[in-house]
Amino acid sequence: MGRPAIRAVTLDLDDTLWPIRPAIERAESALHAWLAHHAPETALRYDIEALRRLRDEVARDRPEWALDFTRVRHFSISLALQRSGHDPALADAAFEAFFSVRHELALFPETEAALQALSARLPLLAVTNGNADLERVGVSSYFRAGISAREFGVGKPDSRIFHAAAGALNLTPHELLHVGDDATLDVLGALNAGMQAAWVNRAGHLWPHETHADVTVTHLLELCELFK
Repeated sequence: MGRPAIRAVTLDLDDTLWPIRPAIERAESALHAWLAHHAPETALRYDIEALRRLRDEVARDRPEWALDFTRVRHFSISLALQRSGHDPALADAAFEAFFSVRHELALFPETEAALQALSARLPLLAVTNGNADLERVGVSSYFRAGISAREFGVGKPDSRIFHAAAGALNLTPHELLHVGDDATLDVLGALNAGMQAAWVNRAGHLWPHETHADVTVTHLLELCELFK
């Protein structure tokens, strides 16, 4: 790659290791089914699309929660319950109905083999703006640790979250390769932080920036070729 030796790999999660949209759609259906059983007035007042609009309303009204998808979703459920005459305390159980299905993820076909191969060669660390729990997904054994924007307080593409990842591994940023699907949040963010970057471009999108990724792959197993 013409750059310093890579001593660790950081990985984005949603849409890099698994497709997130199908899981969110299933989770939203599970949430609405839970409401229909336990809070029927809320389910009648808010169909799935209306619950999405309410979530977006909360996100707009609470910009300080921009990095905390869990809090936004939970609060929007509580608000829907309250507006429908139900006990907003039901939001805890309702959110869990959503969150458990959100973690029933179908990994991309090569993900587990790639994680197994990469983790046998180098330390792996997750860097995510989302709220996936590696333990619940079932892939935590491949990772040394994970840093989420929700817990750290700053998200990608801010250099600070990438520098925190390097610090967690006692490495300098240029010794890390960050891997992700988002050209701006993942690749440009990592490059601006002084890291090396790999773009996972499964759909054949055109590169949108002047600065290019160090490497572009169409699936994760191609990364393993870098470390043979």
